Amino acid sequence: MTHTYEISGMTCQHCVARVQKALASHPEVTNAEVALLPSAATVTMKRHLSQEELQAAVSKAGPYTIQEQHHS
Repeated sequence: MTHTYEISGMTCQHCVARVQKALASHPEVTNAEVALLPSAATVTMKRHLSQEELQAAVSKAGPYTIQEQHHS
């Protein structure tokens, strides 16, 4: 399953790389693609991961916040 999330706190490509590596290191994540503009992550996972689980992974990379993307 694939979900898209908003990431806040990223300011450069180094941040993108850190967040992508942190998400990809989670054992349930099979793929993570992170972009700076717009600040978002597309995460493919084996099972649905809660926002808290994903936040724990992202927090290891730095002061970043992940939240479900809201559609208007």
